[in-house]
Amino acid sequence: MIKKGIVFLFCLFTLPGWGAVTFSELSPEEQLGQTLVAFVDVDSAELVRPAIEQGKLGGVLIQWGNYSVRETRRLVNKLQGWAAKSPHKIPLLVAIDYEGGTVYTPITLGFEYLPTNMMLAASQDEEKAATLAYLAGLQLRRVGVHINFSPVLDVNSNPRNPIIGVRSFGGDVSTVTKMGMALMNGFRAAGIIPIVKHFPGHGDTEIDSHYAVPVVTADKAELNQTHLAPFKEAVKQGVPGVMTGHVLYPALDKDNVASFSKTILQKTLRKDMGFDGLIVTDSLDMKGATSFCTIAGCAVRSLEAGADWILLGRYIKPLTLFGQISELVQKKGIQSRVQDAAQRVFALKEQLGLLKDTPPTLPEHTEKVYKTTLEELSKEAVTLVRDYNGLIPFASTKQRPTVCAVFFAPSRFADQLMAVSKPFLARNFHVRTYNAPLSPREKDVMRALKCAEGADLVVVASLQWADKVNLSQKYTIEKLQQQNKNLILLSVMSPYDIVHYPTIGTVLATYGLNSFMLQTAADVIVGNAQAQGIMPIELPDNFQHR
Repeated sequence: MIKKGIVFLFCLFTLPGWGAVTFSELSPEEQLGQTLVAFVDVDSAELVRPAIEQGKLGGVLIQWGNYSVRETRRLVNKLQGWAAKSPHKIPLLVAIDYEGGTVYTPITLGFEYLPTNMMLAASQDEEKAATLAYLAGLQLRRVGVHINFSPVLDVNSNPRNPIIGVRSFGGDVSTVTKMGMALMNGFRAAGIIPIVKHFPGHGDTEIDSHYAVPVVTADKAELNQTHLAPFKEAVKQGVPGVMTGHVLYPALDKDNVASFSKTILQKTLRKDMGFDGLIVTDSLDMKGATSFCTIAGCAVRSLEAGADWILLGRYIKPLTLFGQISELVQKKGIQSRVQDAAQRVFALKEQLGLLKDTPPTLPEHTEKVYKTTLEELSKEAVTLVRDYNGLIPFASTKQRPTVCAVFFAPSRFADQLMAVSKPFLARNFHVRTYNAPLSPREKDVMRALKCAEGADLVVVASLQWADKVNLSQKYTIEKLQQQNKNLILLSVMSPYDIVHYPTIGTVLATYGLNSFMLQTAADVIVGNAQAQGIMPIELPDNFQHR
């Protein structure tokens, strides 16, 4: 297994022409710029060009888009080319949200499919999870990415959590901790800076901080025992960065969300836990932040509270925001705090060797090893939740039985779905499949029922992102169950959706949609394999969604 304390491979992606510069040479404006991060993608990059060329941005967060690895590399080259024109030619830190789960899908940025954290936890295989993160990290480095906002260390203790779900390793503190450290150290071994999130924990919320201000009512004892525990271990193992959550924790600070709380950032994180790395805010365009201030005002409140790297958000005008932030910094007199934050960012760039003309030295052609590792993890993660009907392994007296597989999946997953057919075809099944929309309409219900009509076995895959049940999807699944008693449910994303189908006797969980998981599930159904996964959450009894 990849252990803690791994030494970074410092020859990261750089462009020629960087000039030698010391922090003391930077103007106050350039220092402030080092603390600010803009969101970019292929189509919007030009919007941030003036700020980059003037040295008023210290980093960028590449947004997901349907483009290739070559286009991603070209985007990074272009951004760093603009940084080379800045007053002191300081390169950008390039970050990405590559955490798996609902944040990443198989066709974005051209990178390899990263499975959900809950799927990795179900495998209970720390070594392979660390290896997967290492291989994924190498791919990120090859295109010039330095920072990954991952892993998620939130303990998903609340089944009604609308935003974390399969992004978490589960509801058990020890599982979240050990699997989180495996991924963290895997990325570190590849030379990627992992930023763990969302401090001090977003797992016990019933509100999405993108749209409102969540409140965690846990007392200090519960926070320490459950939600802070994985972060404490990450700090102990030398994590280089922590991301704050826009969440209110009255037991720690009754007035300020974590991103704006001196108590949480400077006392709890810095003093009590001994963290000396980079504190990064979550995106400041989220309602969890903007409910209290403008983006510029939120940036200054975060800096004042102790944050070092400020994610400004999407669809912004960086130069306009910079002017507003600079004015507020002057007004509040927090120039020394800005200098402290900028020094941390600058030191990280020095540590990574970004100020030197050092070409990257990276292993190539790791994609095959990555896919092999993902396949092995998938075989270990598929979980048999129950089989009251005795349908697994499925047996039929017919020479060529018929199976109908119905999915409810966005089109971006379409290329993953057909893998479910392979084990059935190899066993001489006649296979029918239908991928309905995520929210099926009446015509889609009719097509699903037509697929299942007369089938010896129906396999239906429910897809729920987090806490909210899709009522039209639930209606369709119930109609299919009424039509055919030989029905197996595949929960292919959040396993909390299983509670909505108490009368379905045979249920498998895959915690995500990738071809290896689906093929493994089918192998389990036909008897080629046994399910090995351990569910990382507890399904509540008599659970009712609000």
